[in-house]
Amino acid sequence: MKFQCAGLTPESIVDGPGFRFTVWTQGCLHHCPGCHNPQTWDMQGGFEADTDEVFRQIIQDPLLDGVTLSGGDPFYQAKAMAELAGKVRSFKGFPLNIIAYTGFEYEQLISNATPENGYLELLRVCDYLVDGPFIMEQRSLELKFRGSRNQRFIDVQRSLAAGKAIALSDEELSLM
Repeated sequence: MKFQCAGLTPESIVDGPGFRFTVWTQGCLHHCPGCHNPQTWDMQGGFEADTDEVFRQIIQDPLLDGVTLSGGDPFYQAKAMAELAGKVRSFKGFPLNIIAYTGFEYEQLISNATPENGYLELLRVCDYLVDGPFIMEQRSLELKFRGSRNQRFIDVQRSLAAGKAIALSDEELSLM
């Protein structure tokens, strides 16, 4: 499946726990003041990528701990990102966790999920979700894997099972 991509970082240590492959999706309508990646806002920018090709790149690196979907906002291309994350999760070579970053709140994604937008499809293949818009007034360099205090690091599978967002505590995050 094709998607608009802003870039790929095959080896990252800052986009989640461990050694990660980061997919930077193109397109975001949140336009958070102080955004770290405003070049990814244009929905038509970047370049066209293919989930099969990106998956092939991911599985070439046996040292990876996980894959991070960032952007932009991967939920604007949820169906393609769900396809990619599903391939990664089902790959038998080595287990990788999946993290997605979004400017939406978990509750918004759940309440607005439709088969057409693929929000739930993507959530079902994610292990973790960093949710909420970046808010400059709440910016903190002390937060692990988040940019502002309003953002949560959510255990998606536990949240889906419980029917509500379950965020990891700072103590739980420090162990990652």
